Amino acid sequence: MPPTLQSPAFANGERIPERYAHPPVGQDVAPPLQWKDLPQGTDSLALVCEDPDAPTERPFVHLVAWGIPADRQELVENEVQRYAQGGNDFGQAGWGGPLPPEGHGQHRYHFRLFALDVMPELQPGASKADLLAAVDGHVLAVAETVGWFER
Repeated sequence: MPPTLQSPAFANGERIPERYAHPPVGQDVAPPLQWKDLPQGTDSLALVCEDPDAPTERPFVHLVAWGIPADRQELVENEVQRYAQGGNDFGQAGWGGPLPPEGHGQHRYHFRLFALDVMPELQPGASKADLLAAVDGHVLAVAETVGWFER
């Protein structure tokens, strides 16, 4: 059975509550996430969240995190901040919540959990590209959930 990823704060395909949005709209709290059915041999987990609907050349990165122990089955609100954090496209490390341009319509936020057979060796602030390069050939499975947000 493939791994699954979900949030108790919003269902897959549903609206992300304002609490998790970037200021000034929300409180910039990282949403809780839960997963199950990780493949055997999983050594660690990495998490990426991005918005492919952003008016930018590439998806807007909201979170890059790694070093999450494989024995975890969930992250409570803001707990992702306890693990190694990469840079997001707000120019900071850690979670940067949804904040699409006003009047730009619904934006989708793809949360992807990577089951890895390694513990990535990256410097804090590493980019999504750095993480993906470091885990190339070491991804056992990927689980995804998607929420949307609109201002």
